[in-house]
Amino acid sequence: MGDLKDPRWIYAKGFLFLGGAAIGASLVWAESPTVRSALLLAVTIWCACRFYYFAFYVIEKYVDGRYRFAGLLDFAGYLLRARPGRK
Repeated sequence: MGDLKDPRWIYAKGFLFLGGAAIGASLVWAESPTVRSALLLAVTIWCACRFYYFAFYVIEKYVDGRYRFAGLLDFAGYLLRARPGRK
């Protein structure tokens, strides 16, 4: 399967991820509908989003501009090969 290039399909894929996240979060919260559960779920989602931003933007722009990541597994492989603090 090749790279996704059509902007309509890229948007569709993004909104499918958003929908999946919303459904998953709703089902988790439905299991324990408390303010505490909602806050913990919100913090978890926020931290996951920040990690994704770190993996795909911060590393490329501030640490190693030569490397482009194809996915989180590719990023993990990069971390295993890279030495911390190396430019």
